[in-house]
Amino acid sequence: VQLQASGGGLVKDGDSLALSCAASGRSFARGVVGWFRQPPGQEREFVAGISWDGGRVEYADSAKGRFTISRDEAQNMVYLHLGGLKPEDTAAYFCAASGAPGSRFIPLKSVNYAVWGQGTQVTVSS
Repeated sequence: VQLQASGGGLVKDGDSLALSCAASGRSFARGVVGWFRQPPGQEREFVAGISWDGGRVEYADSAKGRFTISRDEAQNMVYLHLGGLKPEDTAAYFCAASGAPGSRFIPLKSVNYAVWGQGTQVTVSS
């Protein structure tokens, strides 16, 4: 499977963005999908994750109440809606898929995700 993240851009403090992650080749294969971000000069960090059936989601504390993850398995798409953006949300955002079909456990560490998209840049100006 190959992943393609899109939807990033330059926005202002308080604005919203909708990121998309498209799977091609073999779909998400009923695996967990996560979103991570990497601010300039910093390590990659977990943002949100969703189980294969959408029945379980997990958010980083920084994302709770502002970001929403969802998926459309029929369309092989996972979405991350970013609301109430702040300058500190500026980062490259990546989607990733885990290799455990049917799992509802959402790993928080990047090492547990086997497939990664190329990232989409989100820049929030103050």
